[in-house]
Amino acid sequence: MVERSSKFLLIVVGSVCFMLILYQYVAPGVISFGSPHGYFTEEDEGDIFPTPDPHYVKKYYFPVRDLERTIDFQIKGEDVIVFLHIQKTGGTTFGRHLVQNVRLEVPCDCRPGQKKCTCYRPNRKETWLFSRFSTGWSCGLHADWTELTNCVPGVLNKKENKQKTQRKFYYITLLRDPVSRYLSEWRHVQRGATWKTSLHMCDGRTPTPEELPSCYEGSDWSGCTLQQFMDCPYNLANNRQVRMLADLSLVGCYNMSTFPEKKRAQLLLESAKKNLRDMAFFGLTEYQRKTQFLFERTFRLRFIRPFMQYNSTRAAGVDLDNATVQRIEELNELDMELYDYAKDLFQQRYQYTRQQERRQQRIKNHGQQSHQGFGISLWPSRSRQNFVSALEDGYGEKEEREEGEEGGRTEEAGNRLPTEDYMNQIINRW
Repeated sequence: MVERSSKFLLIVVGSVCFMLILYQYVAPGVISFGSPHGYFTEEDEGDIFPTPDPHYVKKYYFPVRDLERTIDFQIKGEDVIVFLHIQKTGGTTFGRHLVQNVRLEVPCDCRPGQKKCTCYRPNRKETWLFSRFSTGWSCGLHADWTELTNCVPGVLNKKENKQKTQRKFYYITLLRDPVSRYLSEWRHVQRGATWKTSLHMCDGRTPTPEELPSCYEGSDWSGCTLQQFMDCPYNLANNRQVRMLADLSLVGCYNMSTFPEKKRAQLLLESAKKNLRDMAFFGLTEYQRKTQFLFERTFRLRFIRPFMQYNSTRAAGVDLDNATVQRIEELNELDMELYDYAKDLFQQRYQYTRQQERRQQRIKNHGQQSHQGFGISLWPSRSRQNFVSALEDGYGEKEEREEGEEGGRTEEAGNRLPTEDYMNQIINRW
């Protein structure tokens, strides 16, 4: 009887072990016994990122210095990430990722019922993140590039009660398709949002009512139609992304009489492109996984859970005719050009970074193979060095031909908003 019980118990235990092994094989990373909280570990993390489009056609030339983004972010030092949050670009979701979803030695302290999290450095009580969900709207509601660059150092000095001149500020932001962003802002304003507490500080002062008139009378603009929204010539939704990324001091801030309209527009656009290009990182709302990938590779930080792509938004639910779409594009002409520029830079950065990773992995794999056997290298030292050098020179050219040469842009075929569909992947929604 005892012998039968022992055999039965052994069969049960063996079956359980087999099922656990099978489950880990089928769904790796979902359960991790070696990592805290069952999160993905860097060693076990698979390649969840999309393959670069081999038919992508580059529109702009960018030197390597604009494509390569690898920052030795010193979270224990004086480095600070500053998030420039443009309205209706998915910045709220991304901001929550920064405070709740980054794998850190000392995670941000986010308590229920509180709007802000405490994001201290591992070695002292000083913040490494300047954003809505960490420091609040310390430089004003949805502060733009002009405001943040003049405000952030002083605010941190005041918060930490000390003067510091050695901080490094790494600015980041998100951009979105201008038509979708514009429609999303209209729907938001239609529900009663105003952002009227924004400061719009520039050159040490806020704009006068004559420089920045209101589009509505009363406390808000709730219930406004799309036509009313488009008809207001002072609507800050028009070309918002360019305005918030440009150095407004170059054009006399909100004083429209400083430059002719076309000259002012050109200066703003070129300034926005330069500031975007020089930022440590920017992402695109329509490309969530690629945004995650580039952020992780730029700052050498890892997110705990992968980003999700949501295509069903309020803007997507608006039925428009071609004439209305064309009108919105005209009102956001500068944003349209900026987004076209940004999307090309974004795709080239993604392609370049993926190529570099694959090249290094191939070199690493070859190095491991060359040292297998009895510990005796069959190649002379100089020959091995020449081969590795050839790998470094050749793989980039080969991958460039494979991934970035001739062909059309397949991502945009038949669809205004190019987005990445990952619903076929099993992802834990957070």
